[in-house]
Amino acid sequence: MGRIAKTLGGYIWWTHDRGSLHYDVMVTLILIFIFLAPLKINFKDKPAIAAPHPNQITAYVDERSSAGVVYEVPASAISVQAAMNGPAALDAALAEALRPVAGEVKVLRYEPIPAHGKLQAYRVWTLR
Repeated sequence: MGRIAKTLGGYIWWTHDRGSLHYDVMVTLILIFIFLAPLKINFKDKPAIAAPHPNQITAYVDERSSAGVVYEVPASAISVQAAMNGPAALDAALAEALRPVAGEVKVLRYEPIPAHGKLQAYRVWTLR
């Protein structure tokens, strides 16, 4: 019984010589745990979803429209004066906000995107 206790103690205290059978068994068990544990154990380690930057303009392709690329421009990128001066001024302000990202574009149409009762962004359909 003393030999078994000494062997198990060697596993717990990591006292077996490198290159020995018991050392190789310990390393193999550790590697099995490292590679198989994530498949069986839910560690709840999901990456945090990064919120877009407040001035970030996102672009995507609208399959339903012939406009091609649709942009979402945050409301913070548009001045309050441009939004208050009517549709023509807002079209110009949206085109100006899109210029660094999309180059010279013509705003075909836009729609406001509200969230929690406040204007968050504009969805803008453009034409090059």
